[in-house]
Amino acid sequence: MRSFRPVLLLAAVQWALCASAQAQSLIELYDAARATDATYQSAKAQYDANLAKSDQAKAAILPAANLDVGVTRNLFDNTNPDYQRAYTTQSATVSASQPLYRPANWASYEQGKKLIDLAQAQLAAAEQDLVLRVSQAYFDVLAASDSLTFVRAQKAAVAEQLASAKRNFEVGTSTITDSREAQARYDLVVAQEIAADNDLRVKKLALDQIVSRVDATPKPVLAPIVLPNLQPQDLNGWVTIAETSHPSVLQALTALDVARLETTKAKAGNKPTIDLTAGYNVTRNPNGTSTSTLNSRYNAANIGVQLSLPLFAGFSVQNRIRETLSLEDKAVADLEATRRVVSQATRTAFYGVLSGLGQIKALEAAEASSQSALEANQLGYRVGVRINIDVLNAQSQLYQTKRDLARARYDVLVGSLRLRQANGTLRPEDLQAVNALLAP
Repeated sequence: MRSFRPVLLLAAVQWALCASAQAQSLIELYDAARATDATYQSAKAQYDANLAKSDQAKAAILPAANLDVGVTRNLFDNTNPDYQRAYTTQSATVSASQPLYRPANWASYEQGKKLIDLAQAQLAAAEQDLVLRVSQAYFDVLAASDSLTFVRAQKAAVAEQLASAKRNFEVGTSTITDSREAQARYDLVVAQEIAADNDLRVKKLALDQIVSRVDATPKPVLAPIVLPNLQPQDLNGWVTIAETSHPSVLQALTALDVARLETTKAKAGNKPTIDLTAGYNVTRNPNGTSTSTLNSRYNAANIGVQLSLPLFAGFSVQNRIRETLSLEDKAVADLEATRRVVSQATRTAFYGVLSGLGQIKALEAAEASSQSALEANQLGYRVGVRINIDVLNAQSQLYQTKRDLARARYDVLVGSLRLRQANGTLRPEDLQAVNALLAP
């Protein structure tokens, strides 16, 4: 059996190396999600549709041409039998028109161009949401994996403490209370292990769904990890950018421009329209008519300018103007509300990152103190100045601190991305800095 131990150890090392080699980085999983995520693909399809819709508005200011072709069978009948006959008329007409002065059409054309800005803002928001969703799911898996690792380490430590309590009871140096306390703590850790294992499975399923893979395995964070400081450290700088360039603000600005153009269209209902028109008609009667010879043909061409001046439409134009002015006021209020929401979200995310960095420093100090406290309690238990519950509590405190520290680090990494999303500057390239903190 001893001869197999080196072989088993080598196999375990090889398995660990293979698992590390098969793990995916944050960039790799983001690229997979970008190509397959249903939510993002839906947003991209909507973006393409909005681009096509914006081009449709251009038709209102371009020439329009039509071709009409018809065949008519006519029956001429009167009281004189000599003049009763049937004949066929064939006609073809080409007509065209070019708007010369149509304010409503030009306003529609300008609205179409605004749809491009709206589509770009919507796609940028969807891309930022995808970056954050992938990052959140990625570090949720790492946090759940670390939690399971710490619980199992605590389980091993409690099992060792339980065995020590049983040995001391057998030799008479401790009471049955120590054994029962250790057994109770061991049973509790087993329950925590089951919950942590289930939580890891759930987090992996969530990540698999986003990246459309089976059993995606994130690469762990490098140890020791050095988190970058928040740059820039001026809150006003983050808020100023958010109030001017956030996708939600850009969408609200575009909506205001569209509402103003809608008012322009409504006011155009009282203005005249001028069109350039042209046409060419060919009419042929192969069998003649009641008054013409056989195979007669008539050609007619026309060109002109058509003026249309609205006089009265039942006050619909005036009511439409009042409606669009109210909608314009609504768009102004919506823009201000959006700016306030974005500003508040940016401030919240900014202070969240600062708080997380402070918590990490405090938890690092707490981890060192908890380790020292555990060693002191273990020594005191061996010499008889500490009881078993003291050691168990010190162990629980140490591993709880380790879990909190790991989670705080992941929260800061995701929080830095969330801050950029809050002020509208999050880009896929921002994942490079986070990806550099992962194991190769």
